[in-house]
Amino acid sequence: MSDGGKTVVVGTGAWGVAIAIQVAAHGRPVALLARTCAEAAALHKSRHSPRHPAVPFPPLLDPTSDPVAAFTGADVVVLAVPAQTMRANLLAVARSIDPSAAIVVASKGLEVGTCLRMSEVVAEEAGGAARILALSGPNLAAEVAAGMHAASVVAGLDQDIARRVQARLGTPAWRLYLNDDLVGVELGAALKNVVAVAVGIADGLGHGENARAALVTRGLAEISRLAIRLGADARTLAGLAGLGDLVVTCASPRSRNRQLGLRLAAGERLEAILATSGTVAEGVPTTHAATEVARRAGVEMPIATVLARVFDGTIGVREAAAGLVGRAPGRE
Repeated sequence: MSDGGKTVVVGTGAWGVAIAIQVAAHGRPVALLARTCAEAAALHKSRHSPRHPAVPFPPLLDPTSDPVAAFTGADVVVLAVPAQTMRANLLAVARSIDPSAAIVVASKGLEVGTCLRMSEVVAEEAGGAARILALSGPNLAAEVAAGMHAASVVAGLDQDIARRVQARLGTPAWRLYLNDDLVGVELGAALKNVVAVAVGIADGLGHGENARAALVTRGLAEISRLAIRLGADARTLAGLAGLGDLVVTCASPRSRNRQLGLRLAAGERLEAILATSGTVAEGVPTTHAATEVARRAGVEMPIATVLARVFDGTIGVREAAAGLVGRAPGRE
């Protein structure tokens, strides 16, 4: 993997485009793989994405729908597709990926059914666990695309590969730190979305800032309990991929999962929200997967458990919020 090598970003959502823009803007060629010829042609013609209309594509960013052309000569592949379509997307392109290329998972979630983390899904379909890395942190896509300062974590089993990816993707504005705790980084990334939906519900019902702080704090506690039980390092959950990501997702008006919670609190039905949002809120499927993982591990996750009942229609948002903020205290 050379400093001047080619990077492929799979996925034209807000996060994938933001990564592609940031890398290409700093002199590194990037192929942005779109799903259809029409989408690729539109991106090529306009030289910007509707996800970030005010940010033009750098000259070295090349939109395409041709996997063979995209992956030819690429030694870094960034997967930025929704977690629940990760497997299908990977199956469509896996044969085109060079066996020696580093695969960077930028998606955050757990696969429903298997309850696997995204790096585990990739390993099943593309092989080579050592070359699979996770990219996570408190990163709002719009700010990264605009070149505002941000920090993320690159986590992988092979730190030599991680260092090379760090050098390839990182920029003066987007600072990347190394970590070897894939379990902690990926679980922090996935489970913070669950807490953000709960925070949105509490905010929408007017429970106040104290309740929000309590939910964020207790949310971090239950994320940490599960992650540590599954082998994560507690320090990871106190870092960028844990606390950092949790804070921005629970506080920002741009947070898709917090917005979903706000809309639920306003009385909208989950199905209608998902059908009209135009973006993917990973907190919904991840909640169901997380409660199953917690059950298998014997870990209590009250926020995820209550939220799963809301999504299933078993209880309403007011009953859920009352249960969360009025939960009997124990030892912290």
